[in-house]
Amino acid sequence: MSLVAVPFYQKRHKHFDQSYRNIQTRYLLDEYAAKKKRASAQSSLQRSVTRKSSSQRESSRAALGETTLGETTLGETTLGESTLGRTTCRLCAKRVSSALEEEAQERKRRYQSMLAAYGEAKRERYLSELAQLEEDVHVARTHARDQLDRLALQHAGRHGLHHAVDDRLAWEWHSFEDRINRAPEILVRLRSHTVWERMSVKLCFTVQGFPTPVVQWYKDGSLICQAGEPGKYRIDSKYGVHTLEINRADFDDTATYSAVATNVHGQVSTNAAVVVRRFRGDEEPFHSVGLPIGLPLSSVIPYTHFDVQFIEKFGVTFRREGETLTLKCTLLVTPDLKRVHPRAEWYRDDVLLKESKWTKMFFGEGQASLSFSHLNKDDEGLYTLRIVSRGGITDHSAFLFVRDADPLVTGAPGAPMDVHCHDANRDYVIVSWKPPNTTKESPVIGYFIDRCEVGTDSWVQCNDAPVKICKYPVTGLFEGRSYIFRVRAVNSAGISRPSRVSEAVAALDPLDLRRLQAVHLEGEKDIVIYQEDLEGEVQIPGPPTNVHASETSRTYVVLSWDPPEPRGKEPLMYFIEKSMVGSGSWQRVNAQMAVRSPRYAVFDLAEGKPYVFRVLSANKHGLSDPSEITAPIQAQDTIAVPSAPGRVLASRNTRTSVVVQWDRPKHEEDLLGYYVDCCVAGSNVWEPCNHKPIGYNRFVVHGLTTGEQYIFRVKAVNAVGVSENSQESDVIKVQAALTVPSHPYGITLLNCDGHSMILGWKVPKFSGGSPIIGYYVDKREAHHKNWHEVNSSPLKERILTVEGLTEGSLYEFKIAAANMAGIGQSSDPSELFKCEAWTMPEPGPAYDLTFCEVRDTSLVLLWKPPVYSGSSPVTGYFVDYKEEDSGEWLTVNEATTPHRYLKVCDLHHGKTYVFRVRAVNASGVGRPSDTSEPVLVEARPGTKEVSAGVDEEGNVYLSFDCPEVTDASHFTWCKSYEDIADDDRFKVETAGDHSKLYFKNLDKEDLGTYSVSVSDTDGVSSSFVMDEEELGRLKALSNEIKNPTIPLKSELAYEIFDKGQVRFWLQAEHLSPDSSYRFIINDREVSDSEAHRIKCDKSTGIIEMVMDRFTIDNEGTYTVQIQDGKAKSQSSLVLIGDAFKTVLEEAELQRKEFLRKQGPHFAEYLHWDVTDECEVRLVCKLSKKDHGEYKATLKDDRGQDVSTLEIAGKVYEDIILAMSRVCGASASPLKILCTPEGIRLQCFMKYFTEEMKVNWYHKDAKIASSEHMRIGGSEEMAWLQICEPTEKDKGKYTFEILDGKKNHQRSLDLSGQAFDEAFAEFQQLNCFPVADRGKVIGGLPDVVTIMEGKTLNLTCTVFGNPDPEVVWFKNDKDIELSDHFSVKVEQAKYVSMTIKGVTSEDSGKYSMHVKNKYGGEKIDVTVSVYKHGEQIPDVVLPQQAKPKLLPAAAASPAH
Repeated sequence: MSLVAVPFYQKRHKHFDQSYRNIQTRYLLDEYAAKKKRASAQSSLQRSVTRKSSSQRESSRAALGETTLGETTLGETTLGESTLGRTTCRLCAKRVSSALEEEAQERKRRYQSMLAAYGEAKRERYLSELAQLEEDVHVARTHARDQLDRLALQHAGRHGLHHAVDDRLAWEWHSFEDRINRAPEILVRLRSHTVWERMSVKLCFTVQGFPTPVVQWYKDGSLICQAGEPGKYRIDSKYGVHTLEINRADFDDTATYSAVATNVHGQVSTNAAVVVRRFRGDEEPFHSVGLPIGLPLSSVIPYTHFDVQFIEKFGVTFRREGETLTLKCTLLVTPDLKRVHPRAEWYRDDVLLKESKWTKMFFGEGQASLSFSHLNKDDEGLYTLRIVSRGGITDHSAFLFVRDADPLVTGAPGAPMDVHCHDANRDYVIVSWKPPNTTKESPVIGYFIDRCEVGTDSWVQCNDAPVKICKYPVTGLFEGRSYIFRVRAVNSAGISRPSRVSEAVAALDPLDLRRLQAVHLEGEKDIVIYQEDLEGEVQIPGPPTNVHASETSRTYVVLSWDPPEPRGKEPLMYFIEKSMVGSGSWQRVNAQMAVRSPRYAVFDLAEGKPYVFRVLSANKHGLSDPSEITAPIQAQDTIAVPSAPGRVLASRNTRTSVVVQWDRPKHEEDLLGYYVDCCVAGSNVWEPCNHKPIGYNRFVVHGLTTGEQYIFRVKAVNAVGVSENSQESDVIKVQAALTVPSHPYGITLLNCDGHSMILGWKVPKFSGGSPIIGYYVDKREAHHKNWHEVNSSPLKERILTVEGLTEGSLYEFKIAAANMAGIGQSSDPSELFKCEAWTMPEPGPAYDLTFCEVRDTSLVLLWKPPVYSGSSPVTGYFVDYKEEDSGEWLTVNEATTPHRYLKVCDLHHGKTYVFRVRAVNASGVGRPSDTSEPVLVEARPGTKEVSAGVDEEGNVYLSFDCPEVTDASHFTWCKSYEDIADDDRFKVETAGDHSKLYFKNLDKEDLGTYSVSVSDTDGVSSSFVMDEEELGRLKALSNEIKNPTIPLKSELAYEIFDKGQVRFWLQAEHLSPDSSYRFIINDREVSDSEAHRIKCDKSTGIIEMVMDRFTIDNEGTYTVQIQDGKAKSQSSLVLIGDAFKTVLEEAELQRKEFLRKQGPHFAEYLHWDVTDECEVRLVCKLSKKDHGEYKATLKDDRGQDVSTLEIAGKVYEDIILAMSRVCGASASPLKILCTPEGIRLQCFMKYFTEEMKVNWYHKDAKIASSEHMRIGGSEEMAWLQICEPTEKDKGKYTFEILDGKKNHQRSLDLSGQAFDEAFAEFQQLNCFPVADRGKVIGGLPDVVTIMEGKTLNLTCTVFGNPDPEVVWFKNDKDIELSDHFSVKVEQAKYVSMTIKGVTSEDSGKYSMHVKNKYGGEKIDVTVSVYKHGEQIPDVVLPQQAKPKLLPAAAASPAH
């Protein structure tokens, strides 16, 4: 459906806030009270003043007696002076002065009273005239109604319906009181004024309505507040006449002033412009006869011819949403008239712009500007400034790109744009918008529409679920109120920023204007009445007509209809009913809320099912019959997603832009435009080129990188969505389009022999994008009109000998350059050269002065030697310079330079200079060269320098990059600013915008200055000084690359394990995955085997070899050789003689110790000590858990004795009892520890094992371990855990240890205060959120079996709030982190421990403690390591490890 445009009354409607609501009654009461209060105050004030003045006059007379002051005042009479022969004291004089002041004030009040009486009489006269006018209007309406009634009566008589007219008349008189309630109506509108500064202006208008309308005044849409600027504004309202007076208007008061009158039945507004003019020089106000104000001269632009030139222009601009921007052009307007100017117009995409709250315009003082206070993507487009005058139109255009602001959520789409409102009615409006470009984000899945009532800041979301298409009907609006709308896009990542708000739209019925009719009465009077006033007596309205679907989509159907005829005078409402085809039943759609607009959007329709609809109209008298049933309507999209655009062609445009064109899609239904994307060739990273859909199939993509290669694609956009991407364009390189070259310049006479001349010239500044293939020279004699060509075929060189000239004649020349695009424009004619032989002894001029390496304070000047050398060879040159437009030349070099180049330093940054060169020979200084073109001493932005480096092969090179390169560009490498031609020492490689100069054999002969210049650019050049230090650095780096070594962190070393194994190892700084290595023992390479287990961890660079059995045969030299690409390294270890014996003995010792400890063994060998009783005691320490037979042998020369003890059975029990005796004596008193589980009783001692005989008692009753009472302990402590304690758990607790002879007891009375405090602490701990304590979510098995040499990774997930602390233990001891053991915690919840190169020493119990302030958990994992080649141990399938609770205050096992 084509959307209905905003009608004219919406464009002219002023949208104001609704602060007047619900204050009508208070307003009337306040107005009445204020009037009453002012009247009573004025009357009382007058009475008091009269009494006071009369009494003061009487007292003054009594005090002064017969004295008369006449015209004398207090200031003229002093103490001791005489007045009419009497003397007056100061007190009396003061009283006289007060009486006079009161009398003067009384006279002033009487004057003001007379003015008020005059004003009141004038007001009453105006009100009487207004009342008479209202009476005339009332009589006219009554007369018209009577005439209409008589016509209706005659019509009814002809049809026999007299009783209907009688009933209508009776009903009309009965409802007269209801009809008196009317919306506000303006009788006299505001009038515009133009005044001069410091004048006052009064705006007046008249309004009627019932109840009395409330009036508010606005300046440019902002509510006028009298308190904000006291004395500035005066607002008055009397008997329907409302005034706004602006005192002493100034230039800032120029604005549009609006008055809004509102009551419960509606709202009307009127506005007028106030223009305040400012005096300028001799410009005086022009006083018109009979008018009380000054009128300015006419500001209408006459038809005057202007010549307009743009001096500075705005260019292609890139900005981001939310930024501010000003597009500005500087102009030269001729003639410059004071009061007459051309007209400036701004366009965006050929649409004329007007000032708004988003854009401000300025034209004057030689410039035109367009300012944006807050950029949105709506502002993107082609902006054109047109200066219009009788002389024609001068314009300038450039594109403004506005990209998305940073999203509120990463990955969210950009904001929608161009939000517009259509088809507005009393409670309904359609909102449309354009979708954002989602090249880098996920696709948009829908939109949310928000509305806000004008005058408030409260945004309300209109739809619960995202809308799929870019159009949505908003219902539920309040009639007479104004709204603005915005839209937000949604994708899988989140919601976008809101769009720019729409223009305000009022909820008004457009048919209200059509129902107004003008009726001509007698006496040339017209009245305006509603159409229903002409209808007969209508109570129940008729049914609506023309019910149809004005718009359908997949989610809703918009129904439209025409109001009933006749409709009646009462407000109409509508009810909509639907029925699924074939169901036979009707369902009311809007049963809860009546509709006042002849539009309605029906949602919640079954997709694919046809429906029929009908509409009923209603008023306070009743419900009409249903309308005619519509044809079957199905909820479906009427338009589809457009097909992809056709072939995409990209062509060269400028050095930073490309023209992209494409074929329109085959199905381009209701297209909103196109989005263009670009991608650097080979990167597959697509970027949006435009951020607002363009409506044409050609687009210039700006902001590209010169010399880079791009591909492009296009997608079409309509309200349903975005099409598939088009096919990608061919790869195109960003560079300027091919054109003919510019003209050569700097034509110079180099020599003349009287019959011929030698000419030289400079290359064109712009080659046109392709190499110049030659030059064409024309000549003519002075005062001749015709030019004659000198050469018919193009010249390759820029020097030419012109033959056949006449001696003594004057000649001028012009030259044109040619490339593959054609012959360019000829140069300007040269100066006149006289053909006479040069015979002077000094040299001729140098020529072809060029610049390179222009930096902030320096540049390099190059030139070519003179063709005419004079009587002797040229020996040197002087270089002169001066600032442009200055008169004095300065010489750069005091002594002549033998080179044809010179670096000029110590110049001033930002200054412009010109140069010349003078050649010198034995005869003196020759004539100077032509003056060079001006050069600005300033480094170009993005200036790059020559860099030196060494490639992967070890070759030394100088490199230079030039992104500005074109097809016609050429890199020229020089040494000492002479072209390099020695192919034996150098090699140049150029690819695209990169060029390298390679040194084939770098040595001292290559010292010097190297430079590079790039033709067909804006003087891109650079140099590099190869000194001895740089030469040495590059040669060392080259040698290191050609003969590389692998750096080692550690040389080959050995270590001995506790099993007697010997490990040889070294560590390199870095090893690539492709590196290789060899172990060599005594010049024989060994490989990985059972005897020599060799492995390499390339991530850490460690190479190792482990020998399980180290014997006498292993003496010798051990070597490791490593190769990584071209790099090599070697390390050796010599184990011969004493060094080998030391290693062998230590290995044997460690192996024997390991084997001894595999069975019963002494923890400490037999040793002696002396007791306090001076007894010598032989002692050895046994392992506590080692059962078995222990034997001691005493042996000397006389024989031996053997003592045997079998630790098992009763002996072992006696040992346990002895240990119980020692531990029982060391037992501490019972202590209380509260945990989240309950109350724990603890007893600390030297050592505790569960094999000891211990008992716990409660109130002398033995306790058995259970869920409620858990008994346990650790190596240093025995404990009793009371879980979830209650009152029953109070009492005496006893811990008992039995040693076979004595019972060791420790008791604690857990009752009274002790129990209360412990229970309170338990409850406090239990209040902590259990869900927040540290815990293990899962992921760890209880048993892990792994082969030696592998990498073990234990990973699990933890949780806690706050984040828990994670600690790992091995066999209840802290793990020291290293390269072998590493622990990682990611995002405070993913925990992993990695053991690299597992060995048998890594077997054991590993524990992880996860704990925060609320407590935690402990989980144990048993790791079993077996050797390579061994049979995998038979183990039970691993189960999920079960965590154990850790209390909040419990100590860690490490303690």
